[in-house]
Amino acid sequence: MEKTYNPSLIEPKYQKLWAQQRLFSSDANPKNPPNNAYCIMLPPPNITGSLHMGHAFQHTIMDILARYHRAKGEQTLWQPGTDHAGIATQMVVERQLAAEKTTRQSLGRDKFIDRIWDWKQKSGGRITTQMRRLGASVDWEKERFTLDEGLSAAVKKVFIQLYNEGLIYRGKRLVNWDPILQTALSDLEVTAEPENGFMYYIRYPFADENGFMEIATTRPETILADGALAVNPADKRYKNMVGKWVKVPLTTRKIPIVADDYVEAEFGTGCVKITPAHDFNDWEVGKRHKMEIINLFSVDAKMSENAPKAYQGLDRFVARKQIINDLEAAGLLIETKPHKLTPPRGDRSGAILEPYLTDQWFVKIAPLAAPAIAAVKNGDIKFVPKNWDKTYFNWMENINDWCISRQIWWGHRIPAWYDENGKIYVADSLKEAQNQAGKNAKLTQDNDVLDTWFSSALWPFSTLGWPEKTADLARFYPTNILVTGFDIIFFWVARMIMFGLKFTGAVPFTEIYITGLIRDNHGQKMSKSKGNVLDPIDLIDGISLENLLKKRTENMMQPKMQAKISKQTKAEFPHGIPAFGTDALRFTFAALASFGRDIKFDFKRVEGYRNFCNKLWNASRFVIMQFEGEKINSNSELSVADKWIISRLQNTKIKVAKHLADYRFDLMSKELYEFVWNDYCSWYLELSKPLLQNDFSKPSSQATLLKVLDEILILLHPIIPFITEEIFAQLQILSGSKSQSLSLEKYPEVQMNLISAAAEEEIQWLQTFTLGVRKIRSEMNISPAKLLPCFVQNIGPREQKYLQNHTKSLNSLAKLASIEQLENQQTAPESAIALVDEMKILIPLAGLIDKKQEIERLNKEIEKLEKQKNQFESKLNNAKFVNSAPAEVVEKEKQRLAASEKAISKLASQLSKISNL
Repeated sequence: MEKTYNPSLIEPKYQKLWAQQRLFSSDANPKNPPNNAYCIMLPPPNITGSLHMGHAFQHTIMDILARYHRAKGEQTLWQPGTDHAGIATQMVVERQLAAEKTTRQSLGRDKFIDRIWDWKQKSGGRITTQMRRLGASVDWEKERFTLDEGLSAAVKKVFIQLYNEGLIYRGKRLVNWDPILQTALSDLEVTAEPENGFMYYIRYPFADENGFMEIATTRPETILADGALAVNPADKRYKNMVGKWVKVPLTTRKIPIVADDYVEAEFGTGCVKITPAHDFNDWEVGKRHKMEIINLFSVDAKMSENAPKAYQGLDRFVARKQIINDLEAAGLLIETKPHKLTPPRGDRSGAILEPYLTDQWFVKIAPLAAPAIAAVKNGDIKFVPKNWDKTYFNWMENINDWCISRQIWWGHRIPAWYDENGKIYVADSLKEAQNQAGKNAKLTQDNDVLDTWFSSALWPFSTLGWPEKTADLARFYPTNILVTGFDIIFFWVARMIMFGLKFTGAVPFTEIYITGLIRDNHGQKMSKSKGNVLDPIDLIDGISLENLLKKRTENMMQPKMQAKISKQTKAEFPHGIPAFGTDALRFTFAALASFGRDIKFDFKRVEGYRNFCNKLWNASRFVIMQFEGEKINSNSELSVADKWIISRLQNTKIKVAKHLADYRFDLMSKELYEFVWNDYCSWYLELSKPLLQNDFSKPSSQATLLKVLDEILILLHPIIPFITEEIFAQLQILSGSKSQSLSLEKYPEVQMNLISAAAEEEIQWLQTFTLGVRKIRSEMNISPAKLLPCFVQNIGPREQKYLQNHTKSLNSLAKLASIEQLENQQTAPESAIALVDEMKILIPLAGLIDKKQEIERLNKEIEKLEKQKNQFESKLNNAKFVNSAPAEVVEKEKQRLAASEKAISKLASQLSKISNL
């Protein structure tokens, strides 16, 4: 083995080997019974995307499960693929065209779509390349794309069936309209954050008498499309106003005052304007009162021909300013006040959306939602953690019809044609539509495409060959588990359940593991605008500070923000990010995979798991070096230490299996980390050293070192596949075995007969003894290298036996010059004492420390800590600091205060002990 662990040399080798040898093919073990199959569907990433921390986190979890079940002998399919990402992909290519000073309209639909396919061929595979870097053991031979021929056929079949059953319909309704992308969006594609704006108070003069009604609005430009003013029927202030008419400001129209329970009497003036074509709530009120519907905007949010001539063609926000000026000039603007708004924005374009009246295609969702709700309630599908089912029910039980048409070109074109009279023919092809319409009918296909999430909803069964009855569909559907984030429970999870039940009669998966959201080490969401994004590939390969600053600040327009992010980055990564390798990153993700909603990504954790990889590497080198060409003899009698480590291994396997079954990857990782680092490396390797010097105990120690390391590699392999594969290959050379890959090794079963309570008790005694001596060294500031004399007192028969068995090991582990027994009544020299049950360990201090010098040192340390403690207390006693500083800063000061108090207490205890010597 190489002396130093170098992931950059190991990882490319095994990425290539795994691919060449088809080690992750789901066609392996084809004779397995169907109930011995395991399937995970990869949530298909967008072809426009690159691997971000959330992807890397979830992919690590899925890979752990896939590798584990493969090692258990199950025929395993981790189904990969990518999503065509309609709006996102079209935006990328339209930006390219804009840079070339052309548009998609200039190219025409067919050439534009060809251009996108060309872009996909060149740039759309970036994320799958990055997945290989992460070690994802997906079945690449079965990679799918949501616009594949087979998946497209499935989409058409679903659309046609739902249409024929009356569950898809076309209607004129208000939708969320994106004026930049010029398409409808579903409610789930809308974001809303508080922003600063204004509330405008406006007079509506009565039509037939003096006086006016007063309303408040944040959107004065929509006044021009008002259908009525409304008051609450129980509001006594306006009892005599209902039925009267008012003039619409800046127009010649008149509108009635109506009574409707929708109006909250306590809000504002208690009188509201109703604009049916430009507000979802107003649309419902307008329908109840049969109001005139006036569509005020064009597709690009300019004032349409339905507006007064003075405003036609103006952008909505330009029109707003003009209307405010005109209202003021007419004496109709009462006042303007600052107001917090939450305008709806498109999650892709960032544009403020308009409720827009237009013809769209919808799925009638309630009949599909009912069985999907029942599937979770009756336990056919389980959420992990369970509390996420409440989120699911809350949305599903209040679900609205789903707007599925998008006014873009890239995607599944809606399989509907229109004749010259506007009659609709839904069919699989133009030929079939023509048969329906008659040979003389002139047909035109609908220009819209389906929402990207429509095809994604079919992913669990369309990727397996549905509607054909394929072998993969029979074996792998329903799939076992879906691993995804809580942010797409509505976008994707719920829709897969609805469509899976509808079209296959079975749930698409039996469990849904909802991961937390990876945040930065301050708990902030990672975003480009905050400049706190970490690229998983940068953590694997490393990146210089210069390049990291460039990545984080490029395309930032504001110099102040650039300076802030530069300062923040330099403070956090003064030397850039070192190369940690894939395995260290994967171990970090596994260790963070708790049931929490938010997960802080602490950079220090990656450093810790890189150290773990180094530890494993060095331990493996030590084991291999113990053979030097010798044959392995596994038939020799085991020592107590051998029995102990083998017993600890069995208990570790029990716990790891339980944590995996419970999806507690954090606890699984902790269990393996502690067994490898503590039990195997820190204790057993040290215990084996004297055993390896003895001809009698050497063979059993060699065999145990190798056997336990072999199983460690298999247990760790799902988490850290690269380093374990390399060490395993080295062990194969040592043993002369010809195993193809660690990926194909059988997962080690628990051997209950190898659990030894007696061995574990005996070694625990040895550990307590050793740690007791080490604690005395630490407290008395004695060099770890100095050999110490040791006395023991109050020894029973058990301790006598253990002491006889392990004197050599204790001398080695605790760095002791000698161990002498004292009679119970014998006076011991002045000593520091540690206890192992009833037995006393005594370390004579004569000549080991200078009492006066040590008291002086401890007093100085305590004085220094007292000063720090006073500073922390002073800050926390300052009400201004506590009330104005960010909560995390205050919390940090509290933690610092607690740490200083703990350190003072510990040093005071040591001072007391030494003073009493």
